Amino acid sequence: MIPITINGIEIMAPKGKTILQVARERGIEIPALCNYMAGKPIGSCGLCVVKVIVDEREMYVRACTTKISWGMIIETHTQEVEDARRTILEMLAEQHGEIGGEANELFLKYGIEIKSEKKREAPNLVNNPFISFNPNACISCFRCVQACSLIKENHVLVRENRGSNIGIVAGINEALKDAGCAFCGACVDACPTGALKDLTAREKEDTKKITSICPYCGVGCAIDYYVSGDEIIYAKGSPDGVNKGDECIKGRYGWQFVHSEERLKKPLIKKNGKFEEVTWDEALNFVASRLIEIREKYGADSIAGLSSAKCTNEENYLFQKFMRIVVGTNNVDHCARLCHASTVVGLFKVFGSGAMTNSLEDLENDAELYFVIGSNTTHAHPVIGTMIRRSVKGRGAKLIVADPRDIELAEYSDIHLRHRPGTDVALINGMMNVIISHGLEDRKFIENRTEGFEKLREIVKKYTPEYVEKITGVPKEDIIKATVLYATHRSAIIYAMGITQHTSGTANVASLANLALLTGNVGKRGTGVNPLRGQNNVQGAGDMGALPNVLPGYAKLGTRRAREIEKIWGGKISDKDGLTVVEMMHAASKGVIKGMYIMGENPAVSDPDQKHVIQALKNLEFLVVQDLFMSETARLADVILPAASSLEKEGTFTNTERRVQLLHRVLEPVGDAKPDWWIIQEIAKRMGAEWDYESPKDIFEEIRKVVPQYRGITYERIEKMGLQWPCSSMEHPGTKILHEDIFPTTNGLAKFTPYEYNPPAEEPDEEYPFVLTTGRTYEHFHTGTLTRKIDGFNELIPEAFVEIHPEDAEKLGVEEGDCIVVESRRGKIRVKAKIAAIKKGVVFIPFHFAESAANVLTIDALDPEAKIPELKVAAVRLKKC
Repeated sequence: MIPITINGIEIMAPKGKTILQVARERGIEIPALCNYMAGKPIGSCGLCVVKVIVDEREMYVRACTTKISWGMIIETHTQEVEDARRTILEMLAEQHGEIGGEANELFLKYGIEIKSEKKREAPNLVNNPFISFNPNACISCFRCVQACSLIKENHVLVRENRGSNIGIVAGINEALKDAGCAFCGACVDACPTGALKDLTAREKEDTKKITSICPYCGVGCAIDYYVSGDEIIYAKGSPDGVNKGDECIKGRYGWQFVHSEERLKKPLIKKNGKFEEVTWDEALNFVASRLIEIREKYGADSIAGLSSAKCTNEENYLFQKFMRIVVGTNNVDHCARLCHASTVVGLFKVFGSGAMTNSLEDLENDAELYFVIGSNTTHAHPVIGTMIRRSVKGRGAKLIVADPRDIELAEYSDIHLRHRPGTDVALINGMMNVIISHGLEDRKFIENRTEGFEKLREIVKKYTPEYVEKITGVPKEDIIKATVLYATHRSAIIYAMGITQHTSGTANVASLANLALLTGNVGKRGTGVNPLRGQNNVQGAGDMGALPNVLPGYAKLGTRRAREIEKIWGGKISDKDGLTVVEMMHAASKGVIKGMYIMGENPAVSDPDQKHVIQALKNLEFLVVQDLFMSETARLADVILPAASSLEKEGTFTNTERRVQLLHRVLEPVGDAKPDWWIIQEIAKRMGAEWDYESPKDIFEEIRKVVPQYRGITYERIEKMGLQWPCSSMEHPGTKILHEDIFPTTNGLAKFTPYEYNPPAEEPDEEYPFVLTTGRTYEHFHTGTLTRKIDGFNELIPEAFVEIHPEDAEKLGVEEGDCIVVESRRGKIRVKAKIAAIKKGVVFIPFHFAESAANVLTIDALDPEAKIPELKVAAVRLKKC
């Protein structure tokens, strides 16, 4: 702390801070249009000019770039200073005729009239579907460049030219959509003059802000929605959420689906092969009567239900309760079966709990190294991807990426392990072999907090770097280098479906948990094993028991806890495990399952071996689908029930870090659409249930009684910021980091659970020589049900494609944009070729496009423990159309 005088008041202030920082911390407002990031000033506008005296020398300096010094005397608002600011603003007014926003407020304050009629030519960046740019309002403050490069690490917007011609362009004067823009909107938020704006944004006097949770991935970003009447005008990341104001293209612009003309607005019943609009009473009565009829004729287990990770905790809880108590079967599952079932099983086997161990906050601030494996984080979980890039660039965190593709994070990595799809267990065993052979294991942690180490040591002994190189294709030197990096830092493992969607999914997850145990990287800040959940409420749907073998809170069937839940519910729960998603489809194709109730899922696109799935759904005697749109699955239904979106209802979501967050209704439901919980309850009543929930809050209060991890969470406690489970009482603050002192096992110890490497169910051969892997793009989501209803998203990525290595493309005579037939043993699709940096012999297809569905090609071989299908490996062949 050093002494300074500011506006006649002597104070002590921290050495190293700028005048602007010190002044604003004391409530002294100094105008500064170019200042956006504390500690990274660029000093371009000059409005923050102040008078200082240092060593009896008087001078005028920029407050944003000048650091305080011992004995400095500062005057922030003398007449001379104010005159200088007025002169700067007058110069801007003469050059820029259409200034608005924060800058216009300064013009009004200083009584300056904008006079300029000059018109500037707009750069090419204006050619895009989401962001407008008015060059006549741009004062070249470059806050947008700072936001793009230093906050978001996108590096798309850059300065161009000098003097009076200085300005901003995208890339090499390209359109934003061609320059790699993420369309996160950070540049729009940074702009002080209104030069950059959201194309959807319109000024309306009655606009109000409503904060809710993004309906897309598992990060659980809080989004501020600006609403006028029954219309969202624009949206941006809330500074009060886990995202701290960050957002991606989906959070910023992905709400537009809610206003689509294709929304389902009335209940529909198929009569004589065509859908007809009916009243809610007719639809609900028909659904209830048909389900009763099927149950009486074939038994309760002839009915199956799919719940949804896109629905709230309350709705998932009610759906599985309906299936178990009202219908009488455990045949209930949801899309976690297709993404993270192996996470729950694998982590439970090692740690005793199947959830993300750490918090986003401590990963951002305390991880010294990130080991990202099986996760294209910047595309699938962009806010976390940005966090990793910022940590690497900003504070020097290390990064290991394991992926057969050159994903964006690979550019930031210290080492990129390009292993063959399906060889994760071999790679991780090889890393553990190196740790043990180099003496890098945490012996104290192993001795005090684990069991089973000797068995692990014995199994990984043969997985030398040389042996693993032959299996994975990763050079032994890279394996050793990556392992030493991981073992000698405070390291966090981050993974997603590239690990889980395999016949070895459980083995992959357990192996990562073993790796963390071996180095003591569990139960501490900046460490752990951190699965990134694919959809907004995958974690919550599992917590609520929308699974065939466990009840809410992961209570096992047939146990004392199950009997306690029966008493709360007032009904009998079967002790028999139900069917998983894939098993349901097999049973339906064989005529064992006669009726299905599907809420918010689209298995005709999302499930493996699409041809077989569609055949199974057509074979049902009765199918009811509850959704927002006429999905591919809905077209096969007998009854369609129009549901409200998450922006049109209340409830809770649980994000990837176990944080339970409150939704606020942003809009009223469109047409006659209803919240899913209301629809479920109305069907249950017609089937004899005496339910009388009046709101999602009523349902959540019952959840608190049934789910121990949620007992201390209430709507009131999470009104502004969610709580992380376990939260056992009203006094409990929530749990940011799991397993700090003890593991939730019978003896409190984690258990090393080693696996041998087993190859994928289907490997390439002469007939099908390529390995197909699938995944998301940044611009679309899941089956495309939401994002493909938005014109701007379709403009950016209008159709499916296949990524192929340049050498593979050359051998096939394929060029960029060529039509390609991709064929597996199960079917074939047509897509466009995209020459890309991907491992030789591997091809990649996104799964969002129903007309070129990747799951026509995939195999439904299952992990024997978690019963998750192997969506990440299938053998295919390619030829030009």
